[in-house]
Amino acid sequence: MLARDAPRVVTLVGGDEQAGTSSAVINLAAALARQGKDVLVIDEQCDAKSLIEAVGADRVRTLADVVAGKATIDEISAQFDERVRVIASPLGSLPAGRASETLASLNCGVDVVLIDAKVDDEGALSPIAMQANDVVIVMRANAQSITGAYACVKRLHFAHAIHQFRVLINGVTSASDAYSVYQNLTAVGSRYLAVTFSPAGAVSLDVRLARAALLSRTVVEAFPAAPATLDFRRIAVDLLHWPWRQPNQAPARGTTNRVASAPLASTV
Repeated sequence: MLARDAPRVVTLVGGDEQAGTSSAVINLAAALARQGKDVLVIDEQCDAKSLIEAVGADRVRTLADVVAGKATIDEISAQFDERVRVIASPLGSLPAGRASETLASLNCGVDVVLIDAKVDDEGALSPIAMQANDVVIVMRANAQSITGAYACVKRLHFAHAIHQFRVLINGVTSASDAYSVYQNLTAVGSRYLAVTFSPAGAVSLDVRLARAALLSRTVVEAFPAAPATLDFRRIAVDLLHWPWRQPNQAPARGTTNRVASAPLASTV
């Protein structure tokens, strides 16, 4: 009865290269930490501009070593702040047939696992990213990003039969813009793919995001009163109350794709 509940696992994947996924992941992690939650960030990007490089985590030993029993998460993760740790997991390093063991390895005293996901050449997620409770498409509020986000959803839908996605929109200038982008993507996805979308939230266009990155800090930490900080903190609160969904589970038959303005409007 005293055993800790399994963490919520959330995969965030960019609709295009300019979506700002890594920024969203680390700032959301910081916002969750301010809610008193312990967060593990899994970085699948593992390049010169990735979170692993920014925080100085071990790039040689990865999550695959934890799954194989060669190391513990504590041994190879980098402490980003008091409640946030970052671990490397390069795409292709995890065994495809050991998803249950991988999930079990994440039950290491954390409340939320955020995956900065990368898709392979066929548009597929890694074994652990595919098993997340929620798959969040990160995009920006422009036509190019809408096109990229739809293409990403299409690939993921056909690769994994995922029917339900959440959408996080970066760089919005107003609630109406966020709603318009969300409505556009929802209408196209519902018509042509029969997938459902739910809003994860929206983040204001805020120059302090870039300033915080130059300082190697999150906007949540560096600028507590910034509009983007308030957005990430609202998204973090909402995330903790998202309906619990089994990994890669399709919505119940007969579920309709509703567009609600209030959740998005409240985050900008």
